[in-house]
Amino acid sequence: MTSYDDQARRDELYRDPYPLYDRARRAEGLTYVPEFAAWLVARDRDVREVLLRAEDFSSANSLLPDVALSEAALGVLPRGFGPRPTVVSSDGAAHRRHRAPLNRGLSAARVAALVPYARACASELVDGFAADGSAELVEAYARRLPAMVVGRLIGLDPADVPAAVHGGYRAEELLFRPLSPEAQAAAAEDVVALQHLLDGYVRDRRAKPRDDMCSTMVAALAPGDAELTLEQRHELVTSLQNLLIAGFLTTSALIGTTLLHLLGDRRQWRMLRADPSLVPAAVEEAARHDTAVQAFRRVTTRPVTIAGTELPAGATVLVAYGSANRDEERYERPAEFDITRPGNRHHLAYGHGAHGCPGSQLAREQLRLTLDLFVRRLPELRLDEDRPRPRMRPTLIHRSPQALYATW
Repeated sequence: MTSYDDQARRDELYRDPYPLYDRARRAEGLTYVPEFAAWLVARDRDVREVLLRAEDFSSANSLLPDVALSEAALGVLPRGFGPRPTVVSSDGAAHRRHRAPLNRGLSAARVAALVPYARACASELVDGFAADGSAELVEAYARRLPAMVVGRLIGLDPADVPAAVHGGYRAEELLFRPLSPEAQAAAAEDVVALQHLLDGYVRDRRAKPRDDMCSTMVAALAPGDAELTLEQRHELVTSLQNLLIAGFLTTSALIGTTLLHLLGDRRQWRMLRADPSLVPAAVEEAARHDTAVQAFRRVTTRPVTIAGTELPAGATVLVAYGSANRDEERYERPAEFDITRPGNRHHLAYGHGAHGCPGSQLAREQLRLTLDLFVRRLPELRLDEDRPRPRMRPTLIHRSPQALYATW
């Protein structure tokens, strides 16, 4: 089990990894980081190389937990479903099998069809606090919009979305935050409840398919019309849980960090307000500047050399998208947030190669409509100066402010 001091050091590193990234990009070869128990891949060219060499750098352990599970939690989790490999944690043919239904369900046409619903949800959320003159935007908006949208994508009843989101956050907390054995067991109960909720949807869509992602995944991962086996249910629940959590966690983080940086620089907020045509560029710059998914792990499948560093088979590397997106060799003034930055769409915020994020366009659309809405409905939006400076969450998989108090 990670000690309190070790966890504290890791948390501070997670809250601000950029000084470490800067040192690693300047160093020869790769940098070993004990807090990550991994070799840090920090330069843009090296990150791209690793992501294109999937046969040499496996994704099987891409999301290892940061904490050991207690006996109490381990006694609860078997009552649920999984774990099984997902699109994030599989390679080769297995990855392509998991990816195919996501590509279909997140096609350009499907995303375009979701945008009017997302826009209506966003307007409804802003209606709920616009007259108040102030709000905590993470809880009031950033966490809620992506949850509503991914719920619609999957095919969840809107009444089930809050419970599903709660279970998703509890899963992240269970695996990545230090908790007492009793608190771990309580989190595990919530995760199991989410899994049984999703299993109900899986079995329902087998019997009565609909035009939603849940039905698409059931048809792709368990073809035919026979009753689902227990193993098929395990796989489908695990994959749906992954889609749900990835769908709201990272987009919520992206919305939060984007608003943080825009409101922290009044000049750029005024520019955006005066010229909404800058919104697409602001979306790309926000994703580059403070990437929601900072890094994923990969494990070498054979002895390899990367950036001049020789690694044996079984070595863990941490592929830092957040560092690559501030690489001085690729970007001028990389540490600056600049919504007028030209030619900015080829960053690595959504990955690269076979594991590039299939939901990137849906995330972009939600951020784009959010900025369009906020500059129109809340033009005087600003950070609440009477509140403490926003503090980032101690995580590398959904980098965002813990809270974002704003006034207008």
